[in-house]
Amino acid sequence: MSQPPTSSHRRKRSLPRRGVIAGAAAVAGGAALTPVVFAATDAGSGSADNAGSATTSQQFPATRTAAADGTGTATTPFAASYVGVRWSGAADGAGIRFPGDPSFRTLGSGCATVDGGGTALVAAGDAKTYDVKAPDGTTDVRSLAIDTRRGPDRTFDVPSEPTRVRGVRYLSRPAWGADESKRYKDGKVNSPEKYYPLQAITVHHTDTPNNDPDPAATVRAIYEYHAVTLDWGDIGYHFLIDEAGDVYEGRYSGDDGIPAFDPAGDVVTAFHTAGFNSGNLGIALIGTLVDQGPTDAARASLTRLIRVVARFKGLDPQARITYTNPVNSVTKDVTTVGGHRDWLQTDCPGQRMYDLLTEVRAAASR
Repeated sequence: MSQPPTSSHRRKRSLPRRGVIAGAAAVAGGAALTPVVFAATDAGSGSADNAGSATTSQQFPATRTAAADGTGTATTPFAASYVGVRWSGAADGAGIRFPGDPSFRTLGSGCATVDGGGTALVAAGDAKTYDVKAPDGTTDVRSLAIDTRRGPDRTFDVPSEPTRVRGVRYLSRPAWGADESKRYKDGKVNSPEKYYPLQAITVHHTDTPNNDPDPAATVRAIYEYHAVTLDWGDIGYHFLIDEAGDVYEGRYSGDDGIPAFDPAGDVVTAFHTAGFNSGNLGIALIGTLVDQGPTDAARASLTRLIRVVARFKGLDPQARITYTNPVNSVTKDVTTVGGHRDWLQTDCPGQRMYDLLTEVRAAASR
């Protein structure tokens, strides 16, 4: 499919209705949620639920991939948007080079973390070849070229009405082109959904380029990288936010129309903070926030989304808590709303974003 101009593509995106998170009464009482509570109309409208089954057919380019093993030069049959790399051994010292690069780019894990090696997702700039290097002793070097913009058309049935999470509009999985078959491996769901009470909210950045002309395509690339390359079975975050402030539904949570949660109000386990995922909701800002902060629109959407989730579950974004992993009872003293680096050794969510978290927590508490 020939990619339409970015501005036209972004205008065409449908923001389907899937429901809103509980109102103040449910928050105050800590009530269990039902799909009816979620499936209300726009916050403040006062009208009855009219979320039906009407859908609109929308086309997205299918994700194309080309895998390679080992170091050296790899050639792809298409222009790659991103290259995902994974290796075993030393975490440091690996690199990648694209045509026109004066030297190898150092590969760092960015937001993703793995045991016993390293991994990275790198913007490829439509390259058709690339070189990978790794330090001595490294084994099992694998790379995957990813194209999410020029593949053949796939048709998705996108709900016709806008989706809102208590007034925060978001794109459901069909609305950004999530190929649900990627959640399956050998005919079975690779990472079956598990749900636990929400304890914490963790902020990330995706460590992908800023000024992204097609963030939905980037979300599809991250999905491919997380679900297939890293074998997590799905995208690692519950929600993502682009620079325009658009919110994307992440990790699949069921067919009941409730994003991130089940009808009882428990959060589905995702894959954003290794060892501390259960009961921990992950929100990723699309871009790299090391030397620059988020856009005003992205920051506003992040704050609104945290406020909604915190009120829904009766959490104080500024409180210090002892998180207890419901799976293995491991504990961690953190703030209810924190950054990835509060849990693990990583630069995520970038220094500039991390420095803003105190202000975000305060604003989300109002």
